[in-house]
Amino acid sequence: MTESLLTVLVVPAALLLDRWLGEPRRAHPLVAFGRVAAALEARLNAPAGSSVGRGVLAVLLLVVPPVAAAMALTVLLPAGAWFLFATAALYLAIGGRSLAEHGRAVSGPLGRGDADTARAAVRALVSRDAARLDEAGIATAATESMLENGADAVFASLFWFVIGGLPALVAHRLVNTLDAMWGYRNARYNAFGRCAAQLDDVLNWVPARLTALSYALCGRTRAALRCWRHQGHLWDSPNAGPVMAAGAGALGVTLGGAAPYPDGVRRRPVLGEGDAASAAHIDAAIALLQRCMWLWAGVIVTIGGLAWAWRTAAA
Repeated sequence: MTESLLTVLVVPAALLLDRWLGEPRRAHPLVAFGRVAAALEARLNAPAGSSVGRGVLAVLLLVVPPVAAAMALTVLLPAGAWFLFATAALYLAIGGRSLAEHGRAVSGPLGRGDADTARAAVRALVSRDAARLDEAGIATAATESMLENGADAVFASLFWFVIGGLPALVAHRLVNTLDAMWGYRNARYNAFGRCAAQLDDVLNWVPARLTALSYALCGRTRAALRCWRHQGHLWDSPNAGPVMAAGAGALGVTLGGAAPYPDGVRRRPVLGEGDAASAAHIDAAIALLQRCMWLWAGVIVTIGGLAWAWRTAAA
């Protein structure tokens, strides 16, 4: 069995593992990586707001060794061991079930009218000032998080694994984690975190647009494409804009708008069309993500299988 066919088979295997097991409650590699990154940032980004160069150095120190290790494992491991290791790595990277659980922890109490519990749960998803969110604000925050994190974690991880195997998967997931930790435009991280943020934008450019297309295909297609075209470029993030505009259109919901943050209210463009967000839209976003995950798995397996059959026939 060729490596390319094994790569294709890893995708449904990892998705099934994620569906059955969910995210590990203990000893997640990304949690350990985050601790190391935080310790390195405390040393290199001192005083706070240090140079872009120190941020570049931090990214290199944190990302290059794991990527080199992934390259070595790809070369050294026999096919069967590589398949098991790659399946475990992709399973740990995507976190689709965990994302859905976080979303339902908001939609469940919100749907029952328990806004306080929903408000507490949404704090795990967004950096907004949750105490100032009304019910529509809670639902908007959670729905946006489902759509954006689905693109960043689930679909970008699938994309880079298929494109470049274990090394590309590791590089993307670590850079994305560093962007989540350091990619803020404030005094502490604006310079130091710039490398991680810009590299994450580059790595997510193609996956974000494929995700937006997937949302359109698996939801209200015309509305999703229309919102993507007219609204996606208005968002301050070049990747989150198309993803959330298409996702909002696919769900028939209005997202964006004013949102309270610890540093004040931010006036964001309105995305999508339709009613204000509610608990039902959070659940609809989760269902949309799940349909798209299996769409990707089906397309990847079909294309990979056809390519393998063609190569076998030509050999």
